[in-house]
Amino acid sequence: MKKVGNHSSISRIYLLSLAFLLVFSLPVFAQDAAAPKDAAAMPAATGGGDAAKGKELFNANCAACHNLDKKMTGPALRGVAEKYDKAWIYKWVNNSSALIKSGDAKAVKVFEENNKVVMTAFPQLTTADIDNILAYTSEPAPKAEVAPAGAVAGAGAEKSEGVSNDVILGVLVLVMGVLITMLYLVYNMLSRIALSKGLELTATDRSIQSVCQAFVKNQFLVLVSVIMLMLISAYFVYGYLMQIGVDQDYEPVQPIHYSHRIHAGSNGIDCKYCHSAARVSKNAGIPSLNVCMNCHKNIAEVADTTATPEHSKAFYDGEIQKLYDAVGWDRTLQKYTGKTQPVKWVRIHNLPDFAYFNHSQHVTVAGVECQKCHGPVQTYEVMKQFAPLTMGWCVNCHRETNVKVEGNGYYEKIHKELSKKYGVDKLTAAQMGGLECGKCHY
Repeated sequence: MKKVGNHSSISRIYLLSLAFLLVFSLPVFAQDAAAPKDAAAMPAATGGGDAAKGKELFNANCAACHNLDKKMTGPALRGVAEKYDKAWIYKWVNNSSALIKSGDAKAVKVFEENNKVVMTAFPQLTTADIDNILAYTSEPAPKAEVAPAGAVAGAGAEKSEGVSNDVILGVLVLVMGVLITMLYLVYNMLSRIALSKGLELTATDRSIQSVCQAFVKNQFLVLVSVIMLMLISAYFVYGYLMQIGVDQDYEPVQPIHYSHRIHAGSNGIDCKYCHSAARVSKNAGIPSLNVCMNCHKNIAEVADTTATPEHSKAFYDGEIQKLYDAVGWDRTLQKYTGKTQPVKWVRIHNLPDFAYFNHSQHVTVAGVECQKCHGPVQTYEVMKQFAPLTMGWCVNCHRETNVKVEGNGYYEKIHKELSKKYGVDKLTAAQMGGLECGKCHY
């Protein structure tokens, strides 16, 4: 058999091309994108106190009613050491009520300027502690940094190390281009060699028309293909029809961005504090904005550590302001204006009218945790529907979940009778009638 072409020369060209590609790529991947980190200079404490300790004392004792730069329940405290004598500040912090009753003009004026709200007495704070707090409040206000859109304010994000995705994608595109070019050159070279040797290149008939004709003539192959096509179509049609009315993972955008991650997760607020109706009513209910104001009357902004790469501190503070606008709360005057705006919440969980579900029966009587149906809400930044809420899902839960009957007088008699009937110590909801049609449909 006659050899066509010089294969060693083709291999040599291929190896040289790969070597060229490696030489080109290695400097790209060797780049170091890391930049030296700039250490933030801490401002020096003033007034003879320790500003670092003062910050801890301020957060523990003062932050509930005071902010450094904004008026809350009490006035803004930045630079307060320059407004009043230290001796007077010591007396005010230790027992402001006694100072007001004594008729002190400064005390009475501060009391009246702040809507006559009585300040909590702190007799446990020593003069050294107050000096530390004053040192913290005397620090200059930080300069506002201009951050790009979407960046976390004040987070001081570091530059990412390593090679960017764009560089890697560019290298891959280059590799593909080189391979395609090499294959084209090899094909042309082999064609020229074959023509120079006088060899005739014949093309096999592989047109679409010839392939279709061969397929139609094979009746067995046609039958098998039709059956497979019908089965696959039935599978997808069934899957589509079974998803009608199922809104699992439904995650609508709400008019006020409420983060369960912050409230139920970081702050550990119990679900039933806000959704109190879940214990005594069929519906869990949407919490009244008055419930929100129980805390946010004194919490006008979030902590710096609350911010995430997706949502900055300024974003969360803006959402709190939306709450204030809805209830008509003036954070500067610390009082209600009487001008309210309704919040149009978007409903997430919605059962059909023919299905009956009672929250109090599950939460109070059965002792089911909220996360059983609603998922790990303490991790959700945006609330979504965790479970499919289908009939099959409910039935499986009734078959698998044991009813908590200990100390529950409602189940005392029926538990004894059914325990004898089934010969078990624990009873599932299904064994106690949880699969009867009339329990959920009537």
